[in-house]
Amino acid sequence: MTVTASVLRKDIYQLLDQVLATGKPLTVKRKSGVVKIVPEKPVSKLSKLKPRDGLHGDPEDIVHMDWSKEWKPCI
Repeated sequence: MTVTASVLRKDIYQLLDQVLATGKPLTVKRKSGVVKIVPEKPVSKLSKLKPRDGLHGDPEDIVHMDWSKEWKPCI
């Protein structure tokens, strides 16, 4: 994301929190110069995953299921 120095001054805490949460650098334009704000530690991709409902029960039960009624040969 790119912002001006005025926007940075106005929303500095929100923008810094966003950089820390997403791991994406913030580019600040000031006159003819550009400054980048980057987090010191990159954010783990796994930490961004949303929790999902998964399989409840024993995974071994799936291995031994009879799927022959559901299976149809490709023609």
